[in-house]
Amino acid sequence: MSSQTVTAEATERARDILGVTRLTNQALSGWLHGLPGVDEVGADARAATLGTRSIKTTAKAWAIDTAISMIDLTTLEGADTAGKVRSLCTKARTPDPAHLDTPRVAAVCVYNDMVAVAREAVAGTGVNVAAVSTAFPSGRASIAVKLADTRDAVEAGADEIDMVIDRGAFLSGRYLHVFEEIAQVRQACRRDGDAPDAHLKVILETGELVTYDNVRRASWLAMLAGADFIKTSTGKVSPAATLPVTMIMLEAVRDWRALTGEMVGVKPAGGIRSSKDAIRHLVVVNEVAGEEWLTPQWFRFGASSLLNDLLLQRHKLATGAYSGPDYVTID
Repeated sequence: MSSQTVTAEATERARDILGVTRLTNQALSGWLHGLPGVDEVGADARAATLGTRSIKTTAKAWAIDTAISMIDLTTLEGADTAGKVRSLCTKARTPDPAHLDTPRVAAVCVYNDMVAVAREAVAGTGVNVAAVSTAFPSGRASIAVKLADTRDAVEAGADEIDMVIDRGAFLSGRYLHVFEEIAQVRQACRRDGDAPDAHLKVILETGELVTYDNVRRASWLAMLAGADFIKTSTGKVSPAATLPVTMIMLEAVRDWRALTGEMVGVKPAGGIRSSKDAIRHLVVVNEVAGEEWLTPQWFRFGASSLLNDLLLQRHKLATGAYSGPDYVTID
C-alpha cells in the first residue's frame, strides 16, 4: 500500500470526524480552534490537587511495580556505544538481579543505529525496542529524510517509533502539513507480510507549544492522523513533561475514545526522576482517563534515572530500610 493511499485513508477518516467534504488547512484550523479552551488556572489547580493524593503500603507497592513496567528505559546521547546499549538492555530485562520478581520495563529507547544491538540484546524477553525518528529531536528535515529515517529503524527491528512533529509548522498554523507528515510516517511503520507494524508514538514537544490550548490541539491533530501514542517531549527541551500537560493529554485520549471508540496511549517523557513523580502521574491517569490506561500498553514513562529511584523505593518497602546508592547501577 502506497504512502499516498494511506494518507488518503487518513484524510477520509479525518473528513468523517470533522464533518467536511474536503480536508483543508482551513477546515482543520477551524475544527482544532473550535475545541474547548483549557482553563490554565483550573488545570494547574486540578493537577496540583491530584498530585497531593497519598498512596500507602500495598497500593504503593503496586504503583511502584506498575511504574517500572511502564518505563521506556532510554539512552539518547551522541556518546552512546553498543556496550552502553547492551548494558541498558540487561537492566531492562532484569532491573534488580537481587529480586527477580521485579517487573521488566516496557521498552528500551535508542537511536536508529543502535536498534539492531538492542533487538539482539532483548530478544525473547518481551521488552520492546523503540527508536526515535524523523530527525529527532528537532524534526528539521525534509519528509523524504524523515520517512527514510523511520523505515531504517523499522527494518532494523524497532517495535515502536517515536517521531517528532514539525513544531514550526504547527505554531504557524500549517496543521495540514503536520497531519500529512504524521500519516506518512504511520505508513512507514508498516511491515510486509504477517509481521506486526511498529507502533507510532508522536512527540508533541509540549515545552515549545507555549499554551495548554496548543497542547490540546496538537494531541487531537496527532490522533486524527493515526498516532498510537501521544508523547509530551523529546527530553531535550525544558520544560518537558509536567503534570498539567500530561493531564490535558489524558483528557484528549479519553475524549477521543468517547468520540471514536479507540484507545490511544500517552507517554510523558523528560524530567520524571522520582517515585513520587511517577506515582503522581499514575493517580492522574486513573482519575482522568481511567484504570484501563494503567497498563504499559496505554501508558509509558520516557526515562533513564527514574528506574533507579523506583528500585530503591521497592527495596525499602520490602526490607524496611533504605539502600545506599550503590544498590543500583549508574546508567
